[in-house]
Amino acid sequence: MSRITEIKTTLDGIRKEFECELLKHERDELIVIYRMREDVQLEDLLLRKHTLSLGYFWEERNYNVYHWVDDNRQTLALYFNICDNTRISTNRIAWRDLTVDILITPDLRCRVLDEDELPDDIDDDLLRLINTTRDLLCVDPAQLLREFDISSRALLAEV
Repeated sequence: MSRITEIKTTLDGIRKEFECELLKHERDELIVIYRMREDVQLEDLLLRKHTLSLGYFWEERNYNVYHWVDDNRQTLALYFNICDNTRISTNRIAWRDLTVDILITPDLRCRVLDEDELPDDIDDDLLRLINTTRDLLCVDPAQLLREFDISSRALLAEV
């Protein structure tokens, strides 16, 4: 697998980079894999060190998603980042994080995270985009879990 850099920029301009392995790159979709380097606690979910994170990115969608799976390739959660300005190339993925995230767990809970962190002076059009995307992602969590479980299992079977 080849290496690829994920570059995330927040609304306030903070930039973070992650080195990932490229799993799949098609015209309008890029999928990477990353193994967590330490335990991460998110809400009531503990992601252990070495949890696999499959990141799905599209230039034409206002979100990306991390599908977190355990060593038995069982879904731990889906974590959607509402975003814009996603740009994909052969050696990097760059995107702007629009703060609000959606956490979906196998028990079908769909939690909206970090809405309270949106700036008070956020542009009205950007806020509409965030709210519309949030609402879209929360409609059918069971379908999203099925969709990404099938996709990730197929990809991991090839690795």
